[in-house]
Amino acid sequence: MERRVFIGTVAGGLLAAPFTAFAQQPAKVPRIGVLGNVQGPVYEGFSRGLRELGYIDGRNITLEWRWAEGKTDRFHDFATELVQMRVDVIVATGGQATQAAKQATSSTPIVMTSSVYPDKVGLVESLAHPGGNVTGLTNMAPDLWGKRLQLLKEIAPKISRVAVLWNPANTIEPLSFRELLTAATAVGLDIQSVEVRTPDDHAAAFAAMEANRPDALLAYVNPVNSRNKQLIADFALKNRVLSICDERSFVDAGMLLSYGPSYIEAFRQAATYVDKILKGAKAGDLPIQQPTKFELVINLKTAKALGLTIPQSLLSRADELIQ
Repeated sequence: MERRVFIGTVAGGLLAAPFTAFAQQPAKVPRIGVLGNVQGPVYEGFSRGLRELGYIDGRNITLEWRWAEGKTDRFHDFATELVQMRVDVIVATGGQATQAAKQATSSTPIVMTSSVYPDKVGLVESLAHPGGNVTGLTNMAPDLWGKRLQLLKEIAPKISRVAVLWNPANTIEPLSFRELLTAATAVGLDIQSVEVRTPDDHAAAFAAMEANRPDALLAYVNPVNSRNKQLIADFALKNRVLSICDERSFVDAGMLLSYGPSYIEAFRQAATYVDKILKGAKAGDLPIQQPTKFELVINLKTAKALGLTIPQSLLSRADELIQ
């Protein structure tokens, strides 16, 4: 081959080759929106789950955190903001956050870290086949309310009335409250309904309970109660009533005991859904996971202040005792 022909061939090949052969484009860093109520230890479970799968915030993934801080009307605005940011996945904590995210988008995948009856309130078609753009975990399992009430009776067999702090404005909680009423009848307890729709309602709720003194207090773990969990724990201790919930952070604040799914484990498992979606899975094809690990946490300091002796059978079953 003549020299001029060879040079022309090489030059032509260089000019025809795509630029990307010489300068590789940087890989797109996935952006994950996290829509929650308040920052807390459970979110470390999510971060740990991501790290176990090789995702490091600020390196090969970006996390956008949004906190409602008890003001549930913020969920809608935050969800809309995350959608406008074009996040790849929205991780939503609780039914209200998940509903807000679903209302904001029908295309961006949504992973629930916890939700009650997602199939009954229209978030998914079914637990086995969610359909749409929502998947994740539910924190409900058969007879959980009955087991919590039985724990109260085991500690204090003579109790008869339990005040329940709940939010009827949350479309999910009325379903759960009906289940609670059925469970209470089965164990011989009366339920005193105490409604709290915003964090500002707790003062009136406490006054109502002081006027009709219950033997025990059960607090729903929702955004409103979570905002004032310290006030709830202090009220129960001051008025010397047993207190129970389904999430250990309330027991850390001073409530007597909690029994429910391990939320830290649930949040860790939520990371596996994010990983599958980022690798191409469709949210609607991933079955909803029900809890398999449950935790009983007892605050012995609160028990002592109330003059209670926790049965040894209960102490031996506890996953953690707070001294």
